[in-house]
Amino acid sequence: MTLLTTRPLAQSTTWTVRNYHALTALIFKSIHVDEGENHLMELSKLAEKDPEFYKYLQENDKELLEFDPNNVQADPDDSEMPDDDVEMGDEQLPPLTLDVLKKWQKALLEHRSLRALRKLLIAFRAAAHINEEGQILAWRIDSSSVYNKLVTTTLKYTPIVLEHHVPYKNLPNGKFKPPTQTTKFKTLQKLILSYFHNVIHILSQLTDNEMVQLAVSESSKIIPFIISSRKAVKLYLKKCLELWSSAEDSIRISSFLAIRRLASANDSSILDNVLKGTYLTLVRASKTTSIHTLPSINLMKNSASEVFCLDQAAAYQHAFGYIRQLAIHLRNSMKVKTKDAFKQVYNWQYIHSLDFWSLVLARACDSDADDKSNQSELKPLIYPLVQVGLGAIRLISNSRSYPFHLHVVRSLLHLTRHTQVYIPIAPYLLPILTAPLTSSSRPKNSTLRPLDLEVQIRTPQQYLKTRVYIEGLIDEATYLLAEWLSTKSVHGSIAFPEVVVPILAVLRKTLKSAKSNSGSFKDLSAIKTLLERVEESAKWVEQKRASVRLVPGEIDEVSVWEQDLKSKVDGSPLGKYVNVQRRTRERKRKMIEKARQGEGEMLED
Repeated sequence: MTLLTTRPLAQSTTWTVRNYHALTALIFKSIHVDEGENHLMELSKLAEKDPEFYKYLQENDKELLEFDPNNVQADPDDSEMPDDDVEMGDEQLPPLTLDVLKKWQKALLEHRSLRALRKLLIAFRAAAHINEEGQILAWRIDSSSVYNKLVTTTLKYTPIVLEHHVPYKNLPNGKFKPPTQTTKFKTLQKLILSYFHNVIHILSQLTDNEMVQLAVSESSKIIPFIISSRKAVKLYLKKCLELWSSAEDSIRISSFLAIRRLASANDSSILDNVLKGTYLTLVRASKTTSIHTLPSINLMKNSASEVFCLDQAAAYQHAFGYIRQLAIHLRNSMKVKTKDAFKQVYNWQYIHSLDFWSLVLARACDSDADDKSNQSELKPLIYPLVQVGLGAIRLISNSRSYPFHLHVVRSLLHLTRHTQVYIPIAPYLLPILTAPLTSSSRPKNSTLRPLDLEVQIRTPQQYLKTRVYIEGLIDEATYLLAEWLSTKSVHGSIAFPEVVVPILAVLRKTLKSAKSNSGSFKDLSAIKTLLERVEESAKWVEQKRASVRLVPGEIDEVSVWEQDLKSKVDGSPLGKYVNVQRRTRERKRKMIEKARQGEGEMLED
């Protein structure tokens, strides 16, 4: 990092600076307690009590682990602090050195000294507001190494010292209880808030990704101490949401952990702000989607869904309102039926919102979750969300809208796979399979590259009726149909042989029509293979069903038999076929990702 010289102070500010230091000393004099009363940390047990901090010391401050406590005074010397009686022009500001920092570090490490912490935080304020006009600072920082050392030391040591003096309590439900309002905590609160605001300020200035990640992760440990300040919480949440939606992946993850820490506060108003801010930030970030932004958007959706499952009662109010909003947009589009009205539904924000709520409900109502004693409070929202999704598919049914249909189907498929709620997806996939094969016109040959259906909503005009587009459609629709048929809610049903009868009839008719059509192509083999696997699985269920005597009136016995069947569907002919297809597609996806990033390329001379 490049440091500029500190801005010269005008002569008229000399009195202000001198009195600022006197006032600072007066305010924090009450903070100092006899260092002998502090609990001395045994260095030999540091690795066991705080391994993360011990590892940091080994890597960055190993000399602190080797110093002799007998040579360290119980009351750290104040000589490194600026003299309040000296006139403080800019050139007279004392320079901060590594030796001064090491002295503070020793006091913090051995005694958890509040006096040393106060000095460190005053110096940190100088680093946060360096080169800013109108700021009265106590130190001059001339070296980038000192700047980095000061920032990392402050971020690492401050949470440890505060937890020692004013500990907070972690509750069994994952939330935390702020420190008790003791006299010491009330005295420290202004100091902590000042430091926290300086951290928020410096986050906008740091350019090194590792330093930003460190600042976010360490500042999240201060949250229990500032939770009573609504202003600090609001500013911190805003900054974390900004980083979560725009930074690199490591910083996004650290920012999300900080957001989740805020949501873990035992305060419903903070949780409401976190849920609302998280969802709105996700929606704004997903306005445009490309092959480059899709991984980041998926990361945001997966992490945000975790926050919404922390408190399902609070999440229900938000989820109900936002799903209702999706339904209103859909209803308006169905009523007006204009191009502009359709755009309210046919956009990336609508698709990602629908997919996000599918992720939330799938996580909250997961049938394989460890805790099955209580029904999820979000489960009643599954039906309206499914209705919205199926209604969105029916809104426009032409071939250009097939990529949109496939997006909705993937979301609903994920929902039914985890919740085991039966969702009739087959009627919306079969037209995508049958329409291209039964068309009277021959597919057009084209030199276009295969269309990536994951980053498309509407098919570009040049792809319509081309062989490459039809092949991609059939490949994706065949796989999704096989996935749906292999889910436990479908394949694990006692009625599976009867459920697949109309599907088999449509597939047989499609194959027969396509054979007599001069426009048929190689993907017929994929449909034929799927047809054979479904027929084999239907016979597989019939054989198991024939070995027991079940009648419609014995619902409980039927349910028990179905539970046993669901545990075995992966071993069925269709289940094995889907597993092979899933692994093949995953390998292909990884190869495409490596090719996109330029990895694995062979260069010839």
